[in-house]
Amino acid sequence: MSDTRDPARPDAAASAFATLQVQAGYTPGTAQNTAVPPIYQSNAYEFPSLAHARDVFALRTLGNVYSRTSNPTQLVLEERIARLEGGRSAVAVASGQAASAGAILALASQGHHVVAARQLYGGTVDLLADSLADLGIDVTFVDQDDLDGWRAAARPETRAFFAESITNPLATVLDVRAVADIAHEAGVPLVIDNTVATPFLLRPGDHGADLVVHSVTKYLGGHGTALGGVVVDMGRFDFGADPRRWPQFTHPSPRFGDQVLWERFGPTGQALTVYLRSKYVHDFGPTLSAWSAFQLLQGIETLDLRMRRHSDTALEVARFLAQRPEVARVHHPGLEGSPWHAAAQRYLPRGTSAVFAFDLVATEDPAADDARLERVIDALRVVRLAANIGDARSMVSHPASMTHGHMSAQQLAQAGISPTTIRLSIGLEDPADLIADLARALDAA
Repeated sequence: MSDTRDPARPDAAASAFATLQVQAGYTPGTAQNTAVPPIYQSNAYEFPSLAHARDVFALRTLGNVYSRTSNPTQLVLEERIARLEGGRSAVAVASGQAASAGAILALASQGHHVVAARQLYGGTVDLLADSLADLGIDVTFVDQDDLDGWRAAARPETRAFFAESITNPLATVLDVRAVADIAHEAGVPLVIDNTVATPFLLRPGDHGADLVVHSVTKYLGGHGTALGGVVVDMGRFDFGADPRRWPQFTHPSPRFGDQVLWERFGPTGQALTVYLRSKYVHDFGPTLSAWSAFQLLQGIETLDLRMRRHSDTALEVARFLAQRPEVARVHHPGLEGSPWHAAAQRYLPRGTSAVFAFDLVATEDPAADDARLERVIDALRVVRLAANIGDARSMVSHPASMTHGHMSAQQLAQAGISPTTIRLSIGLEDPADLIADLARALDAA
């Protein structure tokens, strides 16, 4: 058999066993023509020359440095989600919570202020009201439907508006365009958590939002086996219009070799994502693994098919619950009686997603109400009790004591969550099985 080794390959210069066991058979940068994005399971990346390495580290050239900040599999995920959202650039991180934190920290720091909707996922409320407060960032919560409240809350030190497109758990629908216009009047970007809607049902950037964040863990991944988050920059907010307000983008920084990020990356819509990746992802390390990025990419390939099924089944289940005497109210924007039905028709013509809630009829005896609540949830067999949404499996939770359990009674009331509120995340099972399961559980009450 002839020797077909390429003398230009790195291992051609070695013959010792210990060297070959580390380097033989692999040439960095060789394309393998795989039909699906491969898993680049590597911590580091080889540079062809010191000059090239210097350029990449100094941001004169973009490239792979170290997998704490980016990985080639992750870059495919970022590009795919950015394209789906109509954005210019994206940064993927280890979780949706890391994405929300990263987006806000890229915009605000000590002494700054954020205006946020009251109707948010409980973990986001914890982030905004507690952890960001520890960092000196003040937050004002407003009713998402109170447009005058958004306007009145803005201050000179405000750096962002934050809201969810479809809220968790009550499925209220934000008037994205109206809130975006108010944010822009105040000179700040609107950040939208689009986890529940996904870009298949709604692209907030088409209605004026500037940044979109996702817990990719949920519907984008769809299978409940990998955590991930992403920040997408639409690339339209003009940080250069008020340079003193945005020095992190418009002033030279030693961190970036005295480059001005807005001059270097503003035209390509990458200034914020380069800043986020090079500072906060680099320093705090909320790293998305290559394996998780690969899993999440597989989920995205069926997003449109799944979201249609999720949405159709959830509406069928909501209509069933609305007829039950044990149910006081169903919070679903697809129902004609919902206060957000008109907004859903405007923003969500493809469907209203599958996270929603219902309230059991309450009495004057809280202990009895709680016991009945437990009987209903514990009687479910097809719908699983789990603190997640957007999975292939249908799941139930009790927001007041689980996902929103850190919120005060006042905060819960302001968000519309009662002690008898039950959240559902409808999966991909047969609707008849889900309805039968809920019927049995309600009968147990």
